[in-house]
Amino acid sequence: MPELPEVETVRRGIAPHLEGARIVQFVARRADLRTRLPERLAERVAGRRVAAVRRRAKYVLVDLAPRGADPAETMIVHLGMSGRLVVRAADGTPPGRHEHVAFSTDRGMEIRFSDPRRFGVLDLVETARLGEDRRFAPLGPEPLSDAFTTEALAAALEGSRTSIKAALLDQHRVAGIGNIYACEALFLAGISPRRRAGSVSPERLARLVAAVKDVLARAIAAGGSSARDYVQSSGEAGWFQHSWAVYDREGQPCPGCDCGGGVRRVVQAGRSTFYCARRQR
Repeated sequence: MPELPEVETVRRGIAPHLEGARIVQFVARRADLRTRLPERLAERVAGRRVAAVRRRAKYVLVDLAPRGADPAETMIVHLGMSGRLVVRAADGTPPGRHEHVAFSTDRGMEIRFSDPRRFGVLDLVETARLGEDRRFAPLGPEPLSDAFTTEALAAALEGSRTSIKAALLDQHRVAGIGNIYACEALFLAGISPRRRAGSVSPERLARLVAAVKDVLARAIAAGGSSARDYVQSSGEAGWFQHSWAVYDREGQPCPGCDCGGGVRRVVQAGRSTFYCARRQR
C-alpha cells in the first residue's frame, strides 16, 4: 500500500494541473471501488473549480470551491493497494481496463484513477466537516509537520507496552508512516523494532523523530518507492527502493555495520520487519 511519500509525490504531481482549474467532465465507469461512490458524484464535481490539492496521512484531498448553493466540498482519494492517479492529455484515448474514474479540466489535462484490485476509495464530503470525518478526526500529527516533535511522540507513547514498530504504524499516534518507512527510520535511529514503545528514552526518541523526517523527505525527493504497483502521477516508477537500508533486504549486509549477520526479518502483527540486531538496540 502506498505510504506517505508515495501519496505526497502523487499530490505534488497532480496539484499543478488541478489547482485553479475547472473540472469540465467527470466520468465514473463503475458504481463502487472498495466502497460505493457517492450519489450524483459526476453531477456534483463537474463544473467545479479546484481550490487546492492537499494530503492528510495517506489520503489525497481535492478541495472544490463553492458553486451556487453547493458548499465547498472535498474529494477524498485513497489509493488502496494498487490505485494510481495518472495525469495525461485529454486526447480521447480510450480508458484502460482498470481505469474506473477520470476527470478532465479546462486546461486540456485529464486525471485517471486506475485500481485493478479495487481497494481504493473515492468519496466527496463537505469541506467544513472534514475534521469531523471518522477517517481524519482520530489521526495523529503529520510526521513532516512542526507538530511532530520529541515531546509529542513521547506523550503518544507514554505507558505503551506495544513495540515501537507497531506504535509507528498506529495512525492515531502519528499519521502516514507505513511498514517500509518505519523499518528504515528505526534502523537510522538505531532503535530495535521490538523495544517496548513506552521504554524508549527521550534522547532516543529525539533521534527517531529526526530519522522519520529524514527518511520521509528523502523518499519524497526520490519519487517514493515502487515496490509493486505504485507509480508517480507521470506514470514513472519511484526510485527510493534503491536506497532502502534494511527493508526487504533479509540476509544482505547491513549498511555501515560489521555485525556479520546481515539484515534480519521478523514478523510483527502480521507485518514483516527488517532490522539489524547489532546496530538496533
